[in-house]
Amino acid sequence: MPRVKTGTVRRKGHKKVFQLAKGFRMTRNRLYKTASEAVLHAGQYAYNGRKERKQQMRVTWISRINSALSSIADAPKYSRFIKALSDKKITLNRKVLAALATNLPDAFKDVVSFTVKK
Repeated sequence: MPRVKTGTVRRKGHKKVFQLAKGFRMTRNRLYKTASEAVLHAGQYAYNGRKERKQQMRVTWISRINSALSSIADAPKYSRFIKALSDKKITLNRKVLAALATNLPDAFKDVVSFTVKK
């Protein structure tokens, strides 16, 4: 059986890593070992960033709802408003509520008045 060298297979793998490391600084885009480590770290940062972006959007929605509630007279605080929504079994999530508060303030006032009403 003839001996087979890993030239083409290894080159293909290295090319894949260097393609992912394109734009990295110094030896991180030229040397395979450092480029490979940099690509792994970048992938982890990207993964964490995707999770963090979702958390940040939720914080943004909450602040928009809270500011819209503070502009309405005799509206409850944010926490009591969310509790009232769940008590009335209204299943509008924070994303939809924030969109209502920014784009359709009259509809948001109607939702607030419906939840506050006893």
